[in-house]
Amino acid sequence: MTQETSSAEPEADAQETAVETARRQLERAAAHLDVDPGIVERLKHPDKVHQVSVPLKRDSGETEIYTGFRAQHDSVRGPFKGGLRYHPEVSADECIGLSMWMSWKCAVMDLPFGGGKGGIVVNPKDLSNEEKERLTRRFAEEMRDFVGPMKDIPAPDMGTDPQTMAWFMDAYSMQEGETQPGVVTGKPPVIGGSYGREESPGHSVAIITREAIDYYGWDIEDTTVAVQGFGSVGANAARSLDDWGATVVAVSDVNGAIYDPDGLDTKDVQGHDERPGMVSGYDAPKKLGNSELLELDVDILIPAAIGNVLTADNANDVQARMIVEGANGPTTTAAGVIFEGNDIPVIPDILANAGGVTVSYFEWLQDINRRQWSLERVNDELETEMLKAWSAVRREFESRDVTWREAAYIVALSRVAEAHEARGLWP
Repeated sequence: MTQETSSAEPEADAQETAVETARRQLERAAAHLDVDPGIVERLKHPDKVHQVSVPLKRDSGETEIYTGFRAQHDSVRGPFKGGLRYHPEVSADECIGLSMWMSWKCAVMDLPFGGGKGGIVVNPKDLSNEEKERLTRRFAEEMRDFVGPMKDIPAPDMGTDPQTMAWFMDAYSMQEGETQPGVVTGKPPVIGGSYGREESPGHSVAIITREAIDYYGWDIEDTTVAVQGFGSVGANAARSLDDWGATVVAVSDVNGAIYDPDGLDTKDVQGHDERPGMVSGYDAPKKLGNSELLELDVDILIPAAIGNVLTADNANDVQARMIVEGANGPTTTAAGVIFEGNDIPVIPDILANAGGVTVSYFEWLQDINRRQWSLERVNDELETEMLKAWSAVRREFESRDVTWREAAYIVALSRVAEAHEARGLWP
């Protein structure tokens, strides 16, 4: 979600941080709207950033101290909402930038949430399952004053999963003296999680891709797709598109990519989350490197792995006719400028992968009402909300001389700014 367009020459990518990119995108959207400059200035900064020390007694008996963060960007429309990631490169700036993007994502979807993001600076692969549980429970205690069903609602992200959320919820609930399932989303359904939550980001990517195919007048059965990152998002996006008639010719995991010009059986290929190493070890006509997948001659490229994979260095080598962002921030500012110049539309992540936070909202509602929805209802409601958001962004795209990303930001900023105008500024 880091593309921005400009008439200037592309800038260098290397030093662009998440927060810098988020602020540039905010400014570009604001240029198209009559928004109070004071509100724009407020939105460049988070409401709060919490930093905590998280002690962990390792299985060896040794005690190590980890650093945790939680950035809370803007709560004008409702509680903060966003993921918790366990990753060695978690930082305050990263959390701030990602929390800003969550504010826009929630606003694009018209959800009553603001943006939050957090995590711990740790490589979860270095922890045993027991150590990860102890770390999570202690982190929940350190964050207890800052989170809650009506304050800030974390969710899974890189390095975390439904089990992590279950531990977090249990630790928080034990300290509160009552079960509070609404403190997190992305939990197992047996303790208040929503059916369809894990599949939802990938499914929404597929829905938006399908709508974009239709918008440009393509036939989905003649459309070829390459997906970088065959994990939870990429695999579910690929399988839905495959079901609808698209031809998925290439997918990848961290170890490499596979390619079949006649189309892969996406249900036979197991994703990285299902069986690590399965993708790159799959019997396919051709093996490729991850970077080669990005440059395939396909109709649609879905980068669904990590951020900053489409850069000034490789953007001119991208042959896809359209890019739909499955990951958060796969396209740098400079790459976005190049894609605009090359007439390659980029459908932004704050729209495409917003199914995750949308079904998190459904989960939050289910927890508040203590009534679980069926998978069919979840999927029907998700389809409805994604189509509403697509229509709102499409109207801005058609009525202004802007990119798809700018159109999404215009929708988001107009809603957030209107809420700020209505609430005013506390003296």
